[in-house]
Amino acid sequence: MVQKVKDLGHKHGKMLLFGGVYSNLQAIEAVIALAQQHDIAPENCICTGDIIGYCGQPQETLDTFKNWGAHSILGNVEIQLRDDQEDCGCDFTAGSRCDGFSDVWYAFAKANLSSTSKDYFSILPDHITFQFGGRNIGVVHGSADYVSQFIFKSSDWGEKIESFQSLVVDIIIAGHCGLPFQDDYENLLWLNPGVIGMPANDGATNTWAMILDDSDGFTAQHIPVHYDYETAIRHMKNNNLPKEYALTLETGIWDNMEILPEEERLLQGKLLDL
Repeated sequence: MVQKVKDLGHKHGKMLLFGGVYSNLQAIEAVIALAQQHDIAPENCICTGDIIGYCGQPQETLDTFKNWGAHSILGNVEIQLRDDQEDCGCDFTAGSRCDGFSDVWYAFAKANLSSTSKDYFSILPDHITFQFGGRNIGVVHGSADYVSQFIFKSSDWGEKIESFQSLVVDIIIAGHCGLPFQDDYENLLWLNPGVIGMPANDGATNTWAMILDDSDGFTAQHIPVHYDYETAIRHMKNNNLPKEYALTLETGIWDNMEILPEEERLLQGKLLDL
């Protein structure tokens, strides 16, 4: 299938980037408040995909996001829901703990989204491009060529370089892997704002987003997102979603590290210095 790229043209002022809302209504409400606090208009806010996911309020989360009016690209979850598939397409190893958990939360999300949700997913682009602070920027979910590719800070630049070439940009903003980071190589910059719906395996309950600013050229700053995780946990438990993921919201520690390279595994429980 030919990928759809939406070009936003030249953007100015502060921008808010984030990913992985994961059906966490309380997290998206906190991000909307964060945008208002920094006077960032919805049209300057971009989600890297996976609005839907692990938590307990998929329809309420989607409605809130749509009513806000921010941009989003397709995550693998939206693609699977749009195409009426039976799994999340996250690229978890078959038979792994994450694979087993996904059977539960994906089925719940699919059963609790309205029929019009697929119509919304069908209009989302695969990628977004824009110009900002003198840089050409592309927004992807996993990578430009593979929506479910796990790209981490420790990932080889041979894996990263193809996305820059595909979108003809010098900055990539990506999601999917669940961990915030910045990584540069020569004149190229790979940014992951982090996800807002789940902690970053660092032992803290807050999640992460990113603010771009062009007031002095180009700057990118990671911003902690504090939200009502106790209410999010209650909705997960009330809907019999995996208790292991509910515990992650409470402890900030992932249930397992199956997807993580060794370098990122060693960071578990260590507060991020971003």
